[in-house]
Amino acid sequence: MKYDSRLSEARLIKRYKRFMADVELADGSLITLHCPNTGSMKNCLYPGYRVWYSDSGNPRRKYPCTWEQAEIPVVFNGEERLTLAGLNTGRANALVEELLLSGQVSELAGYQTHRREVRYGEENSRIDLLLQQEGLPDCYVEVKSVTLAMGNGLGLFPDAVTSRGTKHLRELTQMVADGHRSVLFFCVQHTGIDHVAAAKAIDPVYAEKLQKAAAAGVEVMAWGADMSPESIGLVRRLPVLV
Repeated sequence: MKYDSRLSEARLIKRYKRFMADVELADGSLITLHCPNTGSMKNCLYPGYRVWYSDSGNPRRKYPCTWEQAEIPVVFNGEERLTLAGLNTGRANALVEELLLSGQVSELAGYQTHRREVRYGEENSRIDLLLQQEGLPDCYVEVKSVTLAMGNGLGLFPDAVTSRGTKHLRELTQMVADGHRSVLFFCVQHTGIDHVAAAKAIDPVYAEKLQKAAAAGVEVMAWGADMSPESIGLVRRLPVLV
């Protein structure tokens, strides 16, 4: 996925009120970015480190610039490295759909119709992607963005308690029981993560439900992203520890 234009660089000062982040530009001036990430952003907030943002060019927006990426220090085998995280969770669905359309995910090949945000289930949910093809079972794909790096390549989800995520697991499990396919797809927007697991210490209920969902037939997969100021894309399959 190419950005509309090359991202601009700044240095993080702070994130606050969930949806705002103050940054310092190279000339010393300050601007406020829109932060499109409603999670805790645990292990992603490092004042003084570089961030990159897009500019909508829309003067009617109160905060026309959007935080897209961040530089994150991560420890590997006792040595600190700088990695990149994509913090715009609103891009996750499009990244996964782009990957599916490329045909690289063999398990989900053969579906010609991709529908977004379709209502389904008994708990008033919307599925991120509904894949359909005559002769194949409908496939419900729930996308989760992973940015919580714990070091040595481990990435965890969620980064905060998520009753909504647990509800999605219930819905996906029911779809399998009804004869459909269900997929929980971890979109790993972090170059410091090479395997994914449930964050048991953060949300033990979600971790337990994920284990039960996988045992019931919900397919769980993860792909990791590469990114630059010009583009971001899912490029490699990652193992998931369930």
